[in-house]
Amino acid sequence: MFSASTLRKAFDKPIRFSLIVLVMLISACASVNDDSSSATPAEALTVQGNLPKFSNQSSGATMPTGWTFYRIAPFKKNTVYHLEKYQGKTVLSASSKTAASGLAIKLVPRSAQNLWLRWEWKATGIIPAADNADQQNDDAPLRIMVAFDGNKSKLSLKEKMNFELANLISGQEMPYATLMYIWSGKTPVDTTLDNPRTTRVKMIVVDSGQAHIGEWRLHERDLSADYQKAYGEAPGKIIGVALLTDTDNTQSETRAFYGDIELIRK
Repeated sequence: MFSASTLRKAFDKPIRFSLIVLVMLISACASVNDDSSSATPAEALTVQGNLPKFSNQSSGATMPTGWTFYRIAPFKKNTVYHLEKYQGKTVLSASSKTAASGLAIKLVPRSAQNLWLRWEWKATGIIPAADNADQQNDDAPLRIMVAFDGNKSKLSLKEKMNFELANLISGQEMPYATLMYIWSGKTPVDTTLDNPRTTRVKMIVVDSGQAHIGEWRLHERDLSADYQKAYGEAPGKIIGVALLTDTDNTQSETRAFYGDIELIRK
């Protein structure tokens, strides 16, 4: 265990923990509320298998069932989320004006093998100054994160310090690793970026820039294959999912929509 002073001296520049706090809260938030709550973990995956669908919920609600709201930091404005009827179906809308906050959900730990993440989303406009390769301009209209468990003892000293400092600040542990699927401002599709604050978050660009703005985009990703490519090792169990629409770094404004997010065993 490192002391607080040792941890803070380990970094020669101030570290903003916005996305680190975000992925910590994936594993700290409330569990899914569903009809399989009395099931064993194996039964929960077999019976439920997915996150609660937005399309099955009532429009007008500010908090979709099963999800927990999280703040990035007390001094940041909150992105506004609510369920609404849009183009004939209930979806989650996100309105962000110089803001950053999101929703997260804790999962019964489950194997990533043959597990796919499928979702729809829609961006209504770009964030002109956004550049996910630049930590000063790292904003996105749409992000979905998947958190994984793993053996933290084999991490580098710097990452262990990073984890300890995050724990001291928030009182929660970070997941071992996180895949973050993003609609990037400028980075080409299929690029994988290290988060500028920690190598334990890998950003995978699935949409970028002006292309497909105003369209519903359907994505399916092989979580095990993406993890293996990003981290060079087999994934541990999946423990949580989160989403985020943020415009705090670029001091900008955006509106976007999330359709159903599902975990599909193939």
